[in-house]
Amino acid sequence: MNIHSVIKFCQLEELAEEDRRLVSKAIDATERSYAHYSHFNVGACLRLADGTEFLGANQENAVFPVGLCAERTAIFAAQVQRPDQPIVAIAIAAKNEAGLVADPVSPCGSCRQVMLEVEERYHQPMRILLYGTRGVYVIEGVKTLLPLSFVEDSMK
Repeated sequence: MNIHSVIKFCQLEELAEEDRRLVSKAIDATERSYAHYSHFNVGACLRLADGTEFLGANQENAVFPVGLCAERTAIFAAQVQRPDQPIVAIAIAAKNEAGLVADPVSPCGSCRQVMLEVEERYHQPMRILLYGTRGVYVIEGVKTLLPLSFVEDSMK
């Protein structure tokens, strides 16, 4: 078995205007994060097929498993408020105590699984924009990040 992933690396100004706007909003969303313990603020902004955008930010708790990642806060809010709309793109940005991170940060395993299920539900991959000050990773679907994925068909 050979697994091959294609991840494009570009500068922010090379993105289309609508993708630059998502990244900018994800950066802004890092300010809405509650990261009292890790001091690692993550923001996300997603766009639905109808153009509606939703923000997310990580929310921590002293009992770490009870917190929630930025990606999932945005996805769950969108799914509750607009369940008829697929997610077409999501941008993710992060900062630590020194400022925005240089290298893009990738979603955790739990977020990847949620993103995968959203793609499966709507039969449409979502564009993933991972921002770092050195550039942006552009990924056309979560299966690139999660190639051996566990989906409903895995249980048959």
